[in-house]
Amino acid sequence: MSKPILAGGAAAALAAAVLAASYPAAAEKADKDKPTRIEANRMSADDARRITIFEGNVILAKGTILVRADRIVVRQDNQGFQITTATGGPARFRQKREARDEWLEGEALRIEIDDKNEKIELHEHARMLRDQDEVRGELISVDTRSEFFSVSGGKGGAPGTSPEGRVRAVIQPKAQDPEAAKSAPATPAIKR
Repeated sequence: MSKPILAGGAAAALAAAVLAASYPAAAEKADKDKPTRIEANRMSADDARRITIFEGNVILAKGTILVRADRIVVRQDNQGFQITTATGGPARFRQKREARDEWLEGEALRIEIDDKNEKIELHEHARMLRDQDEVRGELISVDTRSEFFSVSGGKGGAPGTSPEGRVRAVIQPKAQDPEAAKSAPATPAIKR
């Protein structure tokens, strides 16, 4: 059973800032004001190089954000921005979306979170779920400022992609507002 790690000094400050500004804008806004809690089997910090490493069944929680990985490495640049890399077989994250009863979930062998550029990238066997929609590919890139994301296929036959290395997506029909459905024009039939 892993025990909570309470880091001291610069390592604590670095760990506390992990993921604060790096999730989608539609994510729960209150998360940025919540404390970061990290549990792992081991932790090491190199203050001179500004790197903190958490290893062994790592669990990071901050508000509604939850990241589970075998290993999380946090690097801090000279301006104080963090680049967080979570790896595992697979690494997973989950976060509630703002003002919705909806969750954003993702998994990949490597998840990179860049808070300076406000981007999240899921690398290798990447999968993202939102509500009941799902997308898979070898690289999923999310720009959290614009809520834009892109998905790239990979080598043919990679798990999550088709044999041709194409992206896979499943988009569920959304329930319409009953009033909007009454006033919407009928969809014309497609002629072949």
